[in-house]
Amino acid sequence: MTAPARRTLIVPRPRRVTLFVTCLVDQFRPAVGDAVVDVLDHLGVAVDVPPDQTCCGQPAFNSGFRKEARAVASRFLGIFDGDQPVITPSGSCAAMVRNFYSDLFRDDPAELERVARVADRSWEFTEFLIDGLGETELAGRLDATATYHRCCHALRELQIDEQPSSLIEAVAGLELRPMQRSEVCCGFGGAFSVKMPDISTAMLDEKLDNVEATGADLLVAGDTGCIMHMEGGLRRRGSHITVLHTAELLSQSGVARKQSDIS
Repeated sequence: MTAPARRTLIVPRPRRVTLFVTCLVDQFRPAVGDAVVDVLDHLGVAVDVPPDQTCCGQPAFNSGFRKEARAVASRFLGIFDGDQPVITPSGSCAAMVRNFYSDLFRDDPAELERVARVADRSWEFTEFLIDGLGETELAGRLDATATYHRCCHALRELQIDEQPSSLIEAVAGLELRPMQRSEVCCGFGGAFSVKMPDISTAMLDEKLDNVEATGADLLVAGDTGCIMHMEGGLRRRGSHITVLHTAELLSQSGVARKQSDIS
């Protein structure tokens, strides 16, 4: 697969966007969705959340159920085919839409037209802040130490790396500590962790050893699946490290603090 080119600033600056929440955020970590909305609202960007959205079809696609994945993906295209940027707090789901829908619908020219429109307007959250809006510094503050896990899909399938790191580094008072092999998979991989639990656990153990070696208070990542996997492992170890999505970190740093909270 050819590496995608880095996207350019959206002109004119969008006043509204549409949020694709993702299954895991909706069902297990809704605070991530709230944080995305808070940060974008702080930046003057209104957020629409289609109430009938469900899944992008990635779990079925990755498990080989292409017919079922096409049905879910076609519904997704119908919901998100519009004029506004589509923002998702997940490199995994963004990559599914941008990189794999064209393969899923390769024999359906009509759907491929919708795929092109939706994929072109789909952005991973940190990518949208940096490359779409040009928001390189959000003026937040959080007195803590953190380390960052570079999630596979954003890094390898979307070439998103500098964007989240630069946003984290820009938080005043936050010391970002380098992690050994930060780019190596945490072992989640969706169905992989279920089908190959022994390998998944071994990968997780190595990742958590490297996390704990940094001595950081916070572990930051950009995909909820990775967050849940690593957070569960840390809890089983009795660790007090807090695991945050990048959006949660930005929100908690105060960049999205509402006026009522500071008056």
